[in-house]
Amino acid sequence: MGLFVGLDVGTQSVKLVAYDPDARQIVATAGQPLDLAAGDDGSREQRADWWVDAVRVCFSRIDPAVRARVVAIGVSGQQHGFVPLDRSGSVLAPAKLWNDTSTTAECDEIMDAVGGPARCIELAGNPILAGYTASKLPWTRKHRSQAYARMATILLPHDYINYWLTGELWMEHGDASGTGWLDVRRRDWSPEMLAATDPDRDLRECLPPLVPADHLAKIRPALADELGLPHSVRVSAGGGDNMMAAIGTGNVVPGVLSMSLGTSGTIFTYADRAVVDDQGRWAAFCDSTGGWLPLICTMNCTVATESVARLCGFSTRDGDALLANTRPGADGLLMLPFLNGERTPDLPHGRGSLFGMTATNLSRANLYRAAMEGAMYSLKYGYDGLVDAGLRFEAVRLTGGGSQSAVWRQMAADMFGLPVDVPEQAEGAAFGAALQAMWAVERASGGDADLSALAAAHVQPDPRLSAQPHAEATSAYQAHYQRFLTHLDAIRPLYAD
Repeated sequence: MGLFVGLDVGTQSVKLVAYDPDARQIVATAGQPLDLAAGDDGSREQRADWWVDAVRVCFSRIDPAVRARVVAIGVSGQQHGFVPLDRSGSVLAPAKLWNDTSTTAECDEIMDAVGGPARCIELAGNPILAGYTASKLPWTRKHRSQAYARMATILLPHDYINYWLTGELWMEHGDASGTGWLDVRRRDWSPEMLAATDPDRDLRECLPPLVPADHLAKIRPALADELGLPHSVRVSAGGGDNMMAAIGTGNVVPGVLSMSLGTSGTIFTYADRAVVDDQGRWAAFCDSTGGWLPLICTMNCTVATESVARLCGFSTRDGDALLANTRPGADGLLMLPFLNGERTPDLPHGRGSLFGMTATNLSRANLYRAAMEGAMYSLKYGYDGLVDAGLRFEAVRLTGGGSQSAVWRQMAADMFGLPVDVPEQAEGAAFGAALQAMWAVERASGGDADLSALAAAHVQPDPRLSAQPHAEATSAYQAHYQRFLTHLDAIRPLYAD
């Protein structure tokens, strides 16, 4: 069948996996770190050419014989980023990213223009939260007016890589959901939300066409030659990293809960209908298979543990060993790890807080555990909303960098009271992109490929990495989580503006 490549253009790095579906194994991987431009105002930006250069490096590290066998490429990308192009297709400004909180005021401006958050949910299914693409446009109009005036096309990060690969412009419904403009119920743009973002311009003229999840396009021949790929290579629709991670963890049927522990933390599940919350407690997104993906996102996950490790002078690779003699609750130390502001809970102006310090519990190990627990409590806060809505789950499928930690895995099992599985393919987003490309090629070849069956065949758990909940720890975490909620209520007024 040949090989299928998944590219994941993340915040910290670009990752490439080449998957052989006949052998059921990854035959090659490559990665390249990315820089991040961060400002005190909450801005988080990257240059689009950094992504392109990193993709080039990844392909250059793959054996030419492997590259020659590639059939198709799927691209996963960090959600919500804003890439403005001029009429010639040139990038006009650095891309503002998902974790950029400098546009919080613009979120409120857009929502006020349509009548508030509840009206946004009525119109499109989601409020405009910190980091969503919509708020980045009025910010750019104010602070980069020349770039905004020349803007002809609005792209998301994975859209831009698709454009670079193929020369064609498109969006798909999953990643488009994260703009704040897509009416997820109708799976089309909301004219009211677009007008609220810019009342003087028809932004729909700047948006590429929406394509189905099984869309395919040809790679540019000149680029195929540069990358050492066949001219016959196709590029699939791709999607946001969470949408691709859903495919890569087999979360394409109801009842599965995926949890991604990376720079951000996310939990999400498949639905065959739009699952919208009137209070906006979760993101009511579409997925990248033709369904929907109710999703919880936190902006501080491994960010918190990495910050503590850096402060205390050790590597996160040594974190599990450091925590060997700690217990749930970190001996009374509690962290609200809102280092980048926070989306869940909704505190875009929030900052990290540390509570319960004593002369005996303020150790490196307890501090590291408190960071890890705080990140998980934020995810639990969002999870409770999904459960309140009637969704039920039998197990957690874990992906992202945190999934490689035995302590993270056991903490997830204990805190959520569910068994935890980790797929054999650790790079869930990149692997999901490869599977989506394979599915699209099979459908284009005249087959009636079923994505759920394909995922069941190719997404297998690694039994060595499974974790079962311990009743005693689950009970202990219930009490510690209530303490987290109490402190959360206490600090909310401090960061209301």
